[in-house]
Amino acid sequence: MIALDLIGIGTGNPEHVTLAAIRAMREADLILLPRKGDEKSDLADLRRQICTDHLPDLSRVVEFDLPRRDGETPYLDAVNDWHDAIAGAWKAAIDTHLPGGGRVALLVWGDPSLYDSTLRVAARLGLKPRVVPGVTSLSVLTAAHAIPLNDLAAPVVITTGRRLRQGWPEGADTVAVMLDQGGAFTALDPTGVTIHWGAYLGMEQEALIAGPLAEAGPRILETRAALRARHGWIMDIYLLHR
Repeated sequence: MIALDLIGIGTGNPEHVTLAAIRAMREADLILLPRKGDEKSDLADLRRQICTDHLPDLSRVVEFDLPRRDGETPYLDAVNDWHDAIAGAWKAAIDTHLPGGGRVALLVWGDPSLYDSTLRVAARLGLKPRVVPGVTSLSVLTAAHAIPLNDLAAPVVITTGRRLRQGWPEGADTVAVMLDQGGAFTALDPTGVTIHWGAYLGMEQEALIAGPLAEAGPRILETRAALRARHGWIMDIYLLHR
């Protein structure tokens, strides 16, 4: 029988790893580390470093190649096919390295609850995981800028760049935007809008920009393009307020 742990490990700062996460890592019979290609090798390196720092025995750590999402297929169909492929990769690794059953762990960036699909992949295998919460990119963003997430007694909408391009969410004064492929905020009227942006949050290459959207937006686009060219990949998030 297979038991599964999904362990939140924060956004790239090794100090984000909680005592609960370390304990869960040490309890695992197998830890699976995904490889996402050469352009994101530093993400794999960070996972390896976390294991090296906190595990007395690395023989239980196994890497596997993460399938790539088809960029040509319609989005939701492509994501569902991708999740099916990831579930297959998990199963193959588990069958190979833990054929007699046991406890398997995956290290999840941020927290498994926030715009992450490991819970959905686990459901495809019929597994009900134990979730160890982690520090989210949203909380690291607000901490980095030293701002509250919400106004007094006011709601916050968390959405994606894809949805933001359809317009400002109704009824919200504050919008947190994730999974933006770049510049979704340019679809908005910038009048009266403030942005707090961060990339590589918690990592050595962390970058932050804040200010009125009309002024900060162009700087963010320029900075984002330069950072992506330098590192080969980028993960960023931002908070909009009006």
